[in-house]
Amino acid sequence: MEIQEIKEHWSKTYSAEGKPDWSHIFPFYSENIVFHDSIQKIEGKVKFIEMCNRLSKRCKSLNMDIYHIVKTDNVIMMDWKMTMAFRFFPSSPIYGASRLTFDNDGLISEQRDYYDLWGDIYDGIPIYRRFYRWFMRVFFG
Repeated sequence: MEIQEIKEHWSKTYSAEGKPDWSHIFPFYSENIVFHDSIQKIEGKVKFIEMCNRLSKRCKSLNMDIYHIVKTDNVIMMDWKMTMAFRFFPSSPIYGASRLTFDNDGLISEQRDYYDLWGDIYDGIPIYRRFYRWFMRVFFG
């Protein structure tokens, strides 16, 4: 899969208005996909599709801006900003990156998403932002 294909297909997945639709990218995933992010680790295409459908059901809207994509032999890295709006909360941007690893058949066998979920959410809440950033600075760096 080439960079332009990734950008084209993944950009169609998300919408500034309305629910996301991943159905057109599921064929690019291996039956044995391993998805891992800050919250969960999921193994198998059926469970991966179920996870995507749960997220779609929970969101009023979900938009993704892809900034950069880099490709090596069997790995694509992309950095992005995802803006999610849930039913009872205002939209929140989350900044992150995804690593897609391809198997010998050209299918995605692993997707690892990297992001700081709580940091990006708390940055939008003044009281929590100060406490969370203080806590992270004092205890982690």
